[in-house]
Amino acid sequence: MLQNWLKPIPATLLKYTQGLPDSALGKQILLYSKELPEMKKVRVALISTSEKDTGPIREQLYKMAMHFPKGSIADLGNLRKPDLSVLIPVLTELLTSKIVPIVLAGSDDWATAQFLAYQHNKALVNLTIVDEQPKFLTPGSPYHALLNPRHPSLFHLSLIGYQIHQTPSGMLDWMGQHHFDALRLGRSKVVPEEAEPYLRDADAVMFHLAALKQSDAPGVLSPTPSGYFLEEACQLCRYAGMSDKLTSFGLYGFQFDRDRDAQTAQAGAQLLWYFFDGFFNRKNDYPATKDGLTEYIVDFRKLNYQLTFWKSSKSGRWWMQIPIATKRKYERHRLVPCSYQDYQSACREELPDRLMAALQRFE
Repeated sequence: MLQNWLKPIPATLLKYTQGLPDSALGKQILLYSKELPEMKKVRVALISTSEKDTGPIREQLYKMAMHFPKGSIADLGNLRKPDLSVLIPVLTELLTSKIVPIVLAGSDDWATAQFLAYQHNKALVNLTIVDEQPKFLTPGSPYHALLNPRHPSLFHLSLIGYQIHQTPSGMLDWMGQHHFDALRLGRSKVVPEEAEPYLRDADAVMFHLAALKQSDAPGVLSPTPSGYFLEEACQLCRYAGMSDKLTSFGLYGFQFDRDRDAQTAQAGAQLLWYFFDGFFNRKNDYPATKDGLTEYIVDFRKLNYQLTFWKSSKSGRWWMQIPIATKRKYERHRLVPCSYQDYQSACREELPDRLMAALQRFE
């Protein structure tokens, strides 16, 4: 069915791969040329909305070293028709096949399709967005339709990297009222590991290139002098890839006409490479069972209350268990990713705002 919605990688790009060394990623991954590649071993698949939007990123990505299992990554080319109604069934089929789709798009508008592709399994979805400013209440933005009113399939939303000087007055209050999470740019740069639980809790991550500094990524619609350095953004993408819960990733906002010396294309390619690096280093310790987990119970004596934390012996990562009886549809979200610092705070009978909000989402 995928061939009904996708068209092969352009001949010029295929010819480009022929001149690459055998160790290059473009020589090792599966490419959609005349026919779709065999998908039995594929675990991650790239899809582009158009060649103009993402061709330069692909070219830079193909040059990079291949450190991943052969046959596990496929580039499935471009949409036959640049329309949300075409992208959604492509993503749905890949999700159903347990293949993680990576969407490459020049416009932020495509992020809506990434979310709507989850409706086939009727599960509640957690989104994490990396962007420099919240556009949730802006009419016409890709997220406005999902949040105004709130889509019934959306369980939780996290925003990473927002800049307070670009955040409309009242936006954070609005997010707090919905028990959504927001992590400021400055905080995530000073303590980058604080972003990891937000990314680990996501089913889908939408990464906007505008979250990077203009000096590192000039080829976006509205570049700004503040933002993430590329190395910091690569760490976020690696965190996203390592999340056992995450099943789709989107890279949005590349503007070829605004790029300089392929700088943004290189940045986008590096973000994808580090997502792959995280993905193929997953620890498979998402706590579906208690095997490999150590239980820690914390008493809140003043409140006559207990909280249970779990630590993975494989990765050292932590989760907090929601101590409230929940409906079956909420079961996937009862274990909230957290950090060792969160556990330490709980031992002092101090619960971080993020975990308090998590508790309130189940009330």
